[in-house]
Amino acid sequence: MRDALLQIGQVLTVLLAAPLLQGFILRYEERVQRATGPGLLQPWRDLIKLFGKQTVLPDSASWVFVAAPFVAFTAMLTVPILIPVLTNYPLPLSDMGDILGGGLILTLGSFFINLAGMDSGSSYGGMGSARTVLIGILAEPILILVFVGITLMAQAMLPFVVNHELVRHAEVYWSPAHLFLVAAFFVLLLVETDRLPIHSSTHIEVYMIEEARVLEYSGPLLALLKWAGMMKQFILYTIFANVFILPWGLSAQGSAIGVLGTLGAIALKFAIIACAVIGVETVQSRLRFYRYQEPLAAAFVFAVLAMVANQIR
Repeated sequence: MRDALLQIGQVLTVLLAAPLLQGFILRYEERVQRATGPGLLQPWRDLIKLFGKQTVLPDSASWVFVAAPFVAFTAMLTVPILIPVLTNYPLPLSDMGDILGGGLILTLGSFFINLAGMDSGSSYGGMGSARTVLIGILAEPILILVFVGITLMAQAMLPFVVNHELVRHAEVYWSPAHLFLVAAFFVLLLVETDRLPIHSSTHIEVYMIEEARVLEYSGPLLALLKWAGMMKQFILYTIFANVFILPWGLSAQGSAIGVLGTLGAIALKFAIIACAVIGVETVQSRLRFYRYQEPLAAAFVFAVLAMVANQIR
């Protein structure tokens, strides 16, 4: 019963804390630029406001347009079952899929949102979907290479085993293979959370990628998409923190005190990663869209080097 409750707790942690992470990033991104910034709870206020509004559908939209937010939201609720969020040991349903299966579910939501962007009949939706697919042509193979690399390094496909391997063996943690994988995944984190220097979360046409795909949505459907995007960001931060770079601080026995300590450790880890992301995004100048391949090519090289280094260590 305790493990079942912890499994539910993992999903609820991602569900409820994802908007807080988004609020932290938005607030301190503005603070770095010497502005006040929104409050930490502003994403929650925006979601509540959207859930209270009316849904308006484009005349050309089919069932895909309506189904995409639910598919994306459900996919983001499924991934926390498979990854270490609160505990460093598998919970009852954690063996439903391995690390590659989690990556597949992560991309499933984006796939349906791309279809919905084109299904809306809007030129902006088509533009956003086309740009996302163009970036995904490089980003998704890198994601697979990173997951394969970490699997080869730990000789297992479960993220919990990878966590234990890095915690117990300092030589593995500081090995070139692991450091290359950390660098590659950090670039992917920037890509998947809309933080590359070619990206922008504004409604300015020249920058729109993520916003263009969901521009035709409104009301509760838009709220589900926004919430799913925040959850995806939280999940990627969780994988990066608990599986790759900061694998310590997870509950080993599932006790109440241990879980509370894990929540505090998550807040600290995510604050460190978010500050690094904010720093990179603030310092890096905006690039033309067609230079998107430069950071992704670097991530690809890091992933390949990690696999080579793993074979010769």
